[in-house]
Amino acid sequence: MNKRMIAPMVFGIVGIAILVSLGNWQLRRLAWKEDMLAAIEAKMNGPAVPVPAQPDRERDMYLHVTATGEMGEGEAHVLSSSPETGPGYRIIAPFTLEDGRRILVDRGNVPEAAKNAPRPLENGTIEGNLLWMQDPPSYPPDLAKNIWFNRDTEALARALGTEPVLLVMRHTALAGAPVPQAVGVNIPNNHFGYAIQWYGFALVWLGMTLYLLYRIKRENRSGDQ
Repeated sequence: MNKRMIAPMVFGIVGIAILVSLGNWQLRRLAWKEDMLAAIEAKMNGPAVPVPAQPDRERDMYLHVTATGEMGEGEAHVLSSSPETGPGYRIIAPFTLEDGRRILVDRGNVPEAAKNAPRPLENGTIEGNLLWMQDPPSYPPDLAKNIWFNRDTEALARALGTEPVLLVMRHTALAGAPVPQAVGVNIPNNHFGYAIQWYGFALVWLGMTLYLLYRIKRENRSGDQ
């Protein structure tokens, strides 16, 4: 083998190995993400359980729960939009459990025109999923107009005098109540595409390496003639 070919060959092999290993890492991440999403799906749609005595954000996020008690007076209105109601507001209200604890309940969406309309209260047993908003609000709420821009669990709890626990209702039987909106899981899962990209880069690197070796070999042959 010509000495001029050794360095490009080593460089090519190392580069291909790195790119392939990155693709393999993305496939491992894909398997991890799919397992995580499956666990969340099972938690969201598994049998409903009572709201835990001490809810934990890491353990109980998306947990399917039931709560028995009374909806309290007072609301927070969070800007939103839904296919059923169009632009409008999510209605966040306090809910007092049988043991006296107060939590937040996301009752669902109402149209803009119904922002300040009277609404029937949900009393008895309600069902939904626990949620803690992980992103800070884009803008501070306009408290004078009671307009919020994010379901900031901590801030809403302070405003309504509850624990920082949010139950998002799944359905209602009351006419004239807000339209419940199911909890959505917005966790991107693009690892398969990233893996294909890294493997594609590895093929390009291989092609470039082979072409370079071919050029070196051809130049050597031309020099020997």
